[in-house]
Amino acid sequence: MSLVMALIFWILNTYVPPTLGEQMIPGINYPARQIFWLITIIIMIMFLARALSDVFFLGDLLTDIVVKRLGIKEERSPKRALRDIIYIIAILLVAAATIPILNSIERSGILSTAVIYITLALIIILIYDIGRIIYKIIEKKAETLAEKLAKVAEEEGGKKAK
Repeated sequence: MSLVMALIFWILNTYVPPTLGEQMIPGINYPARQIFWLITIIIMIMFLARALSDVFFLGDLLTDIVVKRLGIKEERSPKRALRDIIYIIAILLVAAATIPILNSIERSGILSTAVIYITLALIIILIYDIGRIIYKIIEKKAETLAEKLAKVAEEEGGKKAK
């Protein structure tokens, strides 16, 4: 819905300012079309920011679906990240092999363009999955370190009180 609203404000931003002509806003003597343009851009950015949070949620969901379809077990280990890298290399090799074949079969290049975009989407999803794995590993290590530091600080505080 946020993307639809951003699209509506983009359409408004495209078609309404030219209709305002050279009208000036009374009191500030500034062109009405520039004020309208600025307001619609700000509102559009707000809706795009809201849509970005939805995209992250959908990205997590899509990544989980694709990773499960590829047969990768649900784990958060460096092995899985390495497996994702191997999948990326395999996807690139398959795409590099199929594009020349598709170009020789079809002159317009629609199929080869589709292969490029599908390859790009899969690679982005796998890179995103690698990023999530690395983030979870770092987060786990940081929590462990924070717990150890809290324990040391607690022990030091207990010794000083005695």
